[in-house]
Amino acid sequence: MNALVQKARETMPDKQFACRVHELDWNRIGNDLDMQGSAVVENLITPAECDALAALYSKDEIFRSRVVMARHGFGRGEYKYFRYPLPEIISDLRNEVYPCLVPTANRWNEAMGMDVRYPAKHADFIRRCHEAGQFRPTPLLLRYESGDYNCLHQDLYGKHVFPLQLTILLSEPGRDFTGGEFVLTEQRPRMQSRPEVVPLGQGDAVVFAVHHRPVQGARGVYRVNLRHGVSRLRSGHRHTVGIIFHDAA
Repeated sequence: MNALVQKARETMPDKQFACRVHELDWNRIGNDLDMQGSAVVENLITPAECDALAALYSKDEIFRSRVVMARHGFGRGEYKYFRYPLPEIISDLRNEVYPCLVPTANRWNEAMGMDVRYPAKHADFIRRCHEAGQFRPTPLLLRYESGDYNCLHQDLYGKHVFPLQLTILLSEPGRDFTGGEFVLTEQRPRMQSRPEVVPLGQGDAVVFAVHHRPVQGARGVYRVNLRHGVSRLRSGHRHTVGIIFHDAA
């Protein structure tokens, strides 16, 4: 285990990380996802864990690739995809949060008339990805500086897509940076798109829809299309970690 992450682990409360995740109010999180396509989880990780994860950005050996957004028209800033084996805290987040989201994911697919259902354990879902040729890990660490932003997008990497993902803010708004808000847009049929700015503090997470979600209308359920991004940083620096539950082709 990386020494920085080990140091963060030593500052954790007595209860195990898995207990911390499973003691969250997942009924409330599920209801928020149904209502607006996103849900905030406050204080998911500690400030020490945030600092340890942000400090990993300089450890090139633990990443499989680096993307400079301006080169691809994605915005400004950069990010790196972790390689396997993932840092323990990233692996723990994937393994412990995933099963808590499976009921919502399966319920959404049923409501939208989609046949795909997701297994209870993340390892079984990853096995499904790998059998389809999606071998590359997708958790990533993002770094923004003054003037940087992330265009609206969707993190789709192959045939198998888990419909929810998680982003954690590692920096402290107002102290480390200004601007740089997390933004969601929802494109509704025959209607204008709905924007949502999600306020986050250091260690807070937002769970949100990767692609589609169901909405109950007057004539039944219909799909809406979601994209996410980050508004322009006005000053400072901002780190986030993204936990995507499917692997990439």
